[in-house]
Amino acid sequence: MKLEIPFDIELNQDSKWVKMAELFPWERIDEEYAKRFQSNEGQIAKPARLAFAALYIQTSEGFTDEKTKQHIQENPHMQYFCGFDSYTTVPPFDASMMVHFRKRIPAEMVMQITEEVFAPEAIKSMDMPEEAVKEWEEEPDETQDPAKNGDSDIAAEDIEPKPASPENKGTLLLDATCCPQDIRYPTDIGLLNQARTLTEDIIDKLYETVMAQYTAKPRTYRQIARRDYLRYSKKRKHTIQSIRKHLRKQLQYVARNLRYIKELLEKGASLSILSRQQTQKLLVVSEVYRQQKEMYDKRTNRIDGRIVSISQPHIRPIVRGKDHNPTEFGAKVALGLVGGYAFITEIAWENIAEASRLPQAAEQYKRMFGFYPKAIIGDGVYGNRENRCWCQARNIRLSGLRLGRKNEEVKRAEAKQLYEDGCARNAIEGKFGETKRKYGLDLVMPKLPNTSQTTIAMGFFAANMERRLRILTLPKKPKKTSVAPFVSYDFDLLSLVVLGDFA
Repeated sequence: MKLEIPFDIELNQDSKWVKMAELFPWERIDEEYAKRFQSNEGQIAKPARLAFAALYIQTSEGFTDEKTKQHIQENPHMQYFCGFDSYTTVPPFDASMMVHFRKRIPAEMVMQITEEVFAPEAIKSMDMPEEAVKEWEEEPDETQDPAKNGDSDIAAEDIEPKPASPENKGTLLLDATCCPQDIRYPTDIGLLNQARTLTEDIIDKLYETVMAQYTAKPRTYRQIARRDYLRYSKKRKHTIQSIRKHLRKQLQYVARNLRYIKELLEKGASLSILSRQQTQKLLVVSEVYRQQKEMYDKRTNRIDGRIVSISQPHIRPIVRGKDHNPTEFGAKVALGLVGGYAFITEIAWENIAEASRLPQAAEQYKRMFGFYPKAIIGDGVYGNRENRCWCQARNIRLSGLRLGRKNEEVKRAEAKQLYEDGCARNAIEGKFGETKRKYGLDLVMPKLPNTSQTTIAMGFFAANMERRLRILTLPKKPKKTSVAPFVSYDFDLLSLVVLGDFA
């Protein structure tokens, strides 16, 4: 495709976006994108290539929604990457369309495209001969399969059985991380204060519709409540007695407001006058109050499904045990790394146990490549008894020390293997650092759970695509020759040094 540009300017063929345009499976993306539209009515949707390319540009360059639109509008190479026929200064879309792009391209679609694009690249890194790699990449000829063609004249017994599954190949690196969301650090008193202010606004709206039935507006004591919260928040240190005292006060304020809202609704006020966000937040506030009241009564700091953000109630605290940040708030991502390419196993908002996802990751590996990995390398949490038995039954080596008594020779061999596995794990730790520092996964900005998952999946997809581009554009290393290069010496200078004339 050639992009028409004014002033007789040609595209730079060395541009990153020109090269990327040739690597993306645009037809496959268009097929998956078309499945998201169930009706032919309404306005014509933006092309799949434009939507997917815009999300990739935003992730790769770290732009906001507005900046993404602006850069596509001004950059002809980006317009070529997005599939434009000619350069134009007209905005390609409104910045708010980026939200719709993230909704229409779910994380499952990005993960599926990732497997189809990078599985052939990952298998080249395994210890397989070139003939086997070419045979794996070739698609099977369905016309030769009588069962798929529906030939009823051939019995099922006459069909040749499929060959046995090949032996295990390759290495699978497993680990999990948390992608923090852009929320304020949650505290119990801070959440209750936010719930109090939200319920006060709702009371003001509902009271306007039934004020004729009241002689005076219900008292919410908002000024006193605000003063109590500021008095607490301005102190740098708090005792347990002080924390419980202010928790009790904020719980009383929220309980009173919820009771007033219930009375207003009984007197004829309708929730229809509230906005959709206010209605949703009212339900969240009720659950926050229940959780905080239960923890206050039981004198505990833990409860199942704990809400840490009223605007994003799907977020959960993820305890990671890191020194600098022991608890993070966001989605937990289970990841598998094969040949330097990252494949997401699961994105969950609950604090899942990553050790229980080992069989799922191994089955995903088999689905992509047709065989199990020869070795699975992870940290110590994966080495439980269930995973050991599961891997042993499939002839998979799981990293870690074996159980039982061992002689000194076996101990030295295991220690050496454990050190090598630890060195290999650096690759997946580096992938986490790369995606968080360069592709914005250290602070996920979207607010909805599905759009946040799309951003996370696109971050790992962008890291994989950048790696693929680097490998394709790196100059080939010259072959090493067995003949040593001839080195010439200056005889006069060497003789002077030897004879000590420079002393």
